Amino acid sequence: MFVTKMTPSQASLFGQIDDLQDLSFIERPIRRSLKTAEEIDKLTVDEDLNDIERAVYLLSSGQDVQRASVIINLPNLVRQNPAETFRRVVPKVREVLHVAGADMQLAAAGSFLTVLQDDIVLIQTHTHSILQIVLLNLDHRDTVVSNAWLETLLSAVDALPKETIRQEILSPMVSKAQLTQSVPARLASCRILGKVTGKFDSSIVKKDLLPLVRSLCQDIEYEVRSCMCRQLENIARGTGVDHNKVEVLPELVELARDESSTVRLAAFDTIVNLLEMFDIDDRTCVIFPLVKAFCEKCFKADEAALASLSFQYGKLCHGLSESFTDEQHLWFLEFYKKLCCLGLQHENGHCESQPYPLELENKYASVRRNCAYNFPAMVLFADPNHFLSELYHTFSSLCHDPEISVRKTAAEGFHEVVKLLGPNVHYVHKELITLLQDDSLEVLDALLNNLQETLELATSRGEGAGPESKVNVQDLVPALVAAEQKAAASLRWRVHEKLLQCYSCLPRVISGDQIYFRFLPRMFNIITTNNVLPVQREAARTLCVFLRYNRKQEQRQEIISKIMQELAQGRSYWNRLRYLDLCEITIDLFSKTYFCKHFLIPALELVSDPVANVRYKLCYMLPKLRSTIRLAEKRLLQQLEFCLRKLLCCEKDKDVVATLHKIVLEVDKMDITEQYHKTHERELLDQKKEKEETLLLEMERLERQQSEAKLAGDKHGEKKRRDSKAGLSGSKGMSGSTSGATSSTTGKEIRRAKLSRSRSLSHPTTPKMTNSDKTLKVKDSGSYPGSVKSTMLPINDDNLRPHHFNAASSISPNPSTSSMPVLIRSNTSSSVDHRSNGNKDTQSRKLSVQRKSNSFGMLSGRE
Repeated sequence: MFVTKMTPSQASLFGQIDDLQDLSFIERPIRRSLKTAEEIDKLTVDEDLNDIERAVYLLSSGQDVQRASVIINLPNLVRQNPAETFRRVVPKVREVLHVAGADMQLAAAGSFLTVLQDDIVLIQTHTHSILQIVLLNLDHRDTVVSNAWLETLLSAVDALPKETIRQEILSPMVSKAQLTQSVPARLASCRILGKVTGKFDSSIVKKDLLPLVRSLCQDIEYEVRSCMCRQLENIARGTGVDHNKVEVLPELVELARDESSTVRLAAFDTIVNLLEMFDIDDRTCVIFPLVKAFCEKCFKADEAALASLSFQYGKLCHGLSESFTDEQHLWFLEFYKKLCCLGLQHENGHCESQPYPLELENKYASVRRNCAYNFPAMVLFADPNHFLSELYHTFSSLCHDPEISVRKTAAEGFHEVVKLLGPNVHYVHKELITLLQDDSLEVLDALLNNLQETLELATSRGEGAGPESKVNVQDLVPALVAAEQKAAASLRWRVHEKLLQCYSCLPRVISGDQIYFRFLPRMFNIITTNNVLPVQREAARTLCVFLRYNRKQEQRQEIISKIMQELAQGRSYWNRLRYLDLCEITIDLFSKTYFCKHFLIPALELVSDPVANVRYKLCYMLPKLRSTIRLAEKRLLQQLEFCLRKLLCCEKDKDVVATLHKIVLEVDKMDITEQYHKTHERELLDQKKEKEETLLLEMERLERQQSEAKLAGDKHGEKKRRDSKAGLSGSKGMSGSTSGATSSTTGKEIRRAKLSRSRSLSHPTTPKMTNSDKTLKVKDSGSYPGSVKSTMLPINDDNLRPHHFNAASSISPNPSTSSMPVLIRSNTSSSVDHRSNGNKDTQSRKLSVQRKSNSFGMLSGRE
């Protein structure tokens, strides 16, 4: 026999056969797991049985899965036929639960809780049988099952009447709280006591429940003492303020000195939660020494309790602050500083972890994290005016902590610190830059949750005290740019999207030129090169916000031109799709007039796009595009109709055609089916947007006139000064060779030079006075066809303020301009100060703008 060598195709064939044989082995267990005919007969139930009879039959002789199904369906049976269910089904359920497994026990606990909380069931009639089952299963040997039944009982207490609680729950609980009972039974008694206390009057609590509470507080097991100690809060609120000093406070003091750290920690937490329930004398004479001793003992020897202590520390300080002396106040503040630096060593202003065992290092990190969580409360405790001397170094330490979780917690509460500092917000400018440039994206993500509020507060506060109290925006811009680049380089695109969303507040924070040169190119780059669609759309929205509030006509035209070149006419169909997304955003942000002038026609031209996806998206957008065109604009309506006809005649893609037929009907019905009040509201909103755009244009013109007048005045004044200096030097040269008459002539020249110099200093106001004599009106501009001719600008109308940016509006302290909305910052910080000239200057005075370097009151970015 000859052995032939297999070809590659034969080897592949045999390999497939082997794979099929493997699959046959896999199928065998599946076939064996199917039910046999005998098993199917056992699971079959007579169809003629009603619901109650079927439930009784399944509970008596059914399989476990059928019994569990009946127990889960028990609330529905109770609603349909409560009398028969409690007479026949519930006793069977009680019998089944004796031998049921954990899954069936948990299902029964949930079902009985639903029954107890159901208003349909007559509690007085059937509660006894239900509670007997619940209390019976509280002693289950499985801890998970017993806890489930306990939670059922505790949740049902709120729905039960007082007498039912007294008879069915409190009476059995007294026996279960005795020392002869098991520890789980006594722990359940503690929790039940804390829950039912709120249902009874203080006299009943003091007479019937407090003796049992004292007994459990002195239990020989520390778990029982700790559990009862944590229930003392509910008991104290049930007894009332009058009895706390005599009944509850002594027990807390004794438990706070317990030998077990678990009990001491429970006592400390309860004391902190009950501080408002004690009077000033108790807080000063009893609680303060107790808490101070607890803090010192934890710091020296009990690291396990430090985490809870640091978490409750802010609440503790505020609860006791009214009774503190200056010395006690200082002690608690210094102790907080020690907790913030626990486990750290400081070198060159930075924090580094000391070498500790891993478990202890994690405990110290959790303590510092809790301190960072409580830092805003401690700023309020120490007084924000003393922040620089008392807490600045501590805050800097938390922001530079080696643990990411600590820095993340500090970033989450940064906006609260900024709020509390008020005009002293510049103190934490370096820390804001540090967190923006943090190596961990988790820290940046935590800071982004309130970054808009933080930036607005950081740049709007601190302007009253002088330049030294302002946040350095020049350092803030590179930090924001670096944060965006770091987020873009990572795989966490949601952080990148959130950061771009925060960028929409930049017009209220930095100047338009900084946005134009530092951020706008990056937005275009993200839209055209990023691979994540939500990030691209958020960048497009931010770009539209930047365009909406740009103050320079030349820059706006350049931005629109670049949008058309890179998006509307882009080589990639992906960019053209992004242009349609951008059109949706601009419809929301801009007025109809502005959108139709700059964005509508390029969008309609995409009807000839070679890519079907672009035409498909354009079809979906046609109703929105139609809503921006007024009936009077015949030319635009004709172009939209031409676009529809071209699609109907030339479109070959079946998906686009199917969508197009639906959209055409929707476009035809728009003007007929829409309600009048909706149309009216939309028109009012559009008029508001158009007024805002017109106001921006007018303010830009006024600022240009102001800058030109100032420049002309400076040049004219400089020329006068040069002429006066030349006259003075000439008169001095002649004085040595002239007589007394010549010297008198020189004196006249000097006086004339001084007079001309003084006039030159006030000369820049001349063009302003000539401009102010004219009543300023809104003219019909070529770039804003929607502006109204010969109508005065209602600058002091509050309706011009958008809802989104109202919170950031800055009000001028000048009484004459206090009602004027302050627009986006420009590159100039001077104001348009028209001098009064009788009644002619009255209208001009209304248009004067009191500029602030960091104010931005203009109008919503996303209405």
